Amino acid sequence: MIDWTHWHNEPFLIGGLIFLGWLFAILAGPLRQHLAPGAAYPHRHAVMFYAALVIFYLAVGSPLDQAGERYLLSAHMLQHQLIIYPAAVLFLLGLPHWLVRPVTGRPVLRPLLRILTHPVVCGVLYIGVITVWHMPSFYDLALQSRSVHIAEHFMFFGASLFYWWPLLSPSREFPPASYAGQMLYLPAVVIGMTPVFAYITFSQDVLYPTYEFAPRITGLSAASDQLLAGAMMKLGGMSVMMIAFAVTFYRWYQAGESRAGKM
Repeated sequence: MIDWTHWHNEPFLIGGLIFLGWLFAILAGPLRQHLAPGAAYPHRHAVMFYAALVIFYLAVGSPLDQAGERYLLSAHMLQHQLIIYPAAVLFLLGLPHWLVRPVTGRPVLRPLLRILTHPVVCGVLYIGVITVWHMPSFYDLALQSRSVHIAEHFMFFGASLFYWWPLLSPSREFPPASYAGQMLYLPAVVIGMTPVFAYITFSQDVLYPTYEFAPRITGLSAASDQLLAGAMMKLGGMSVMMIAFAVTFYRWYQAGESRAGKM
């Protein structure tokens, strides 16, 4: 059964999150005047950045990780949604433009970054990573190997940063896509994810042996748990897409009104 008092405190996880928090504090604090002379401390960005770290830890370090790793595909899916949506979104929103400029502003990196941040590439990377990791052989390997499971979660987070970059880019050198481009990009990614949604949701078999033979800690059978996980993936992705689409459309409308008012 799940030990609800067990929280992961591995040095790699805790140390990594502490290091990121410390790095942000140093760059946005004592070193800020070197990166952005005259800029005020980015309080709003700091709140979102640290919130992203907390949510990431809750996803992979709380007892939810044990539930997802040993018992329930739906719990594992909840982990992934916390990583893909709030954690990745808040992480990007927590980065001031001058904090990423030392990387995005380097001329030698611009050709590569121009390719990597193109919406088509971002969407393909995201869809590819999520799809490959949900193949039974890879997914079950992650459940059996702690190191592979860690790699899976970090790849999910990295792919999610690419997914959100065309909408939330903090970089002035590689800004978000146009509003029209964003409204095409969002449903295109959801459509691209449809095969993996359908594969999990409508499969007649239990896809992942770990969950098929796991002790049942809820009233759900392994098949019902898999159906729930697929529905969570589909409905979660659709809901977030619709919210992001509505926000983008509203900003597009506001920008048009602003331009009309200046004429």
